Amino acid sequence: MKGVVLAGGKGSRLYPLTRVTNKHLLPVYDRPMIFYPIQTLVDAGIRDIIIVTGGQNSGDFLRLLSNGKDFNLHRIHYTYQEGEGGIADALRLAEPFVEGEKICVVLGDNIIENNIIGAKEAFEKQSAGAHILLKEVEDPERFGCPEIVNGKILGIEEKPKAPKSNYAVTGIYFYDATVFEKIGKTKVSWRNELEITDVNNMYLAEKSLTHSVLDGWWTDAGTFESLLHATKLVADTGANKTPGRGPAPRHTRAAD
Repeated sequence: MKGVVLAGGKGSRLYPLTRVTNKHLLPVYDRPMIFYPIQTLVDAGIRDIIIVTGGQNSGDFLRLLSNGKDFNLHRIHYTYQEGEGGIADALRLAEPFVEGEKICVVLGDNIIENNIIGAKEAFEKQSAGAHILLKEVEDPERFGCPEIVNGKILGIEEKPKAPKSNYAVTGIYFYDATVFEKIGKTKVSWRNELEITDVNNMYLAEKSLTHSVLDGWWTDAGTFESLLHATKLVADTGANKTPGRGPAPRHTRAAD
């Protein structure tokens, strides 16, 4: 399985800090933000990784990460997203690197307390499809939000005004190689982006989307509030600094 870290975008919600650097290079406690999603993949045994970056400071990723030796990576590749076309638009740039294998995608501003080993093992048992990680939150309207009935996902809505559950789709996704075909079928949303939620709903329509609930805390770090929150959480708990830290996600279910 290969890993994809999405670290593009302009980071406009973190201006003026992001006028001089990519938001994923900002510090979260004692490490650059981008270190955390990479560590998440490494802790799950994934050491063949591509970084999708963008903006005016993309060269700083190469200076920071070099050949991935700090993480003992097998390979680290880089590719560049022009503009802000959304998560799905960024992901499709990784297709030549993926070479038909299954992938784990982590958004560059996502930080977790524990690990994704259980979700990875569950997905490896699937012959095809996708697996997403959910987390109960106080503000599901900020994220992709699933409607869940009897433990099954009926649909996912992006940033809903009236959320149908208290769960968010975290920025951690497992996909088979058909994800790129699905991205090719998505249409630009009202936000002028290719939405990963549309891709997930395509898997749901095929009855090949499974999910689990992430154990431990999870946060993004894309706003000043969430960046401060992430820093406090990491300072208090030392998030994912130890390979294999923490228990596996709980109650994996198939969506049918």
